[in-house]
Amino acid sequence: MSAEQGQRQIRCLVAKVGLDGHDRGAHVIARALRDAGFEVIYSGLHRSPDEVVQAAVQEDVDVLGISILSGAHNTLVPKIMDGLEEYGAREDTLVLVGGIIPDDDKERLREEGVAEIFGPGASMDEMIDYIREHAPERR
Repeated sequence: MSAEQGQRQIRCLVAKVGLDGHDRGAHVIARALRDAGFEVIYSGLHRSPDEVVQAAVQEDVDVLGISILSGAHNTLVPKIMDGLEEYGAREDTLVLVGGIIPDDDKERLREEGVAEIFGPGASMDEMIDYIREHAPERR
C-alpha cells in the first residue's frame, strides 16, 4: 500500500484553452500528477473557457490547471474564473496557471483568483507539493 492510498485522491483537470496547439507540457504534467497519485483528466486541445468550466464543474475537480502558451491568458483566464463563479465552483477549486506568463501579468491573474503560476523551469515536485498543501478539502 502506497502512502497516497491512505490519503484522499485529489482530482485535477489539466486544461488547454484557446488556440494554443502545444500540449506536450500538459501531457507531461498530467502524467506526473497521475504518477503522484492524483486523479487526472486532460481536456485536450483548443477548449473554450466555457468548455473548461463545464468540465471542471461536471467532473467536480479540486484542482484546475490551465496550460497556456499563446499569450491570451489575460483574456481567457478571467473568463474561466467568471464561469467558475457563475457555477459556484470558484471557492472550492484551486486554479493554477502554467506556461509563459510575463511577470507584469502575474499579479493581475492572482487578483482574478489564480492561486499560483508555474512557469518554465518549475519543478514537478514543487507543483505536486503545492497542490497537496493547497487543494481544497472534499465535501
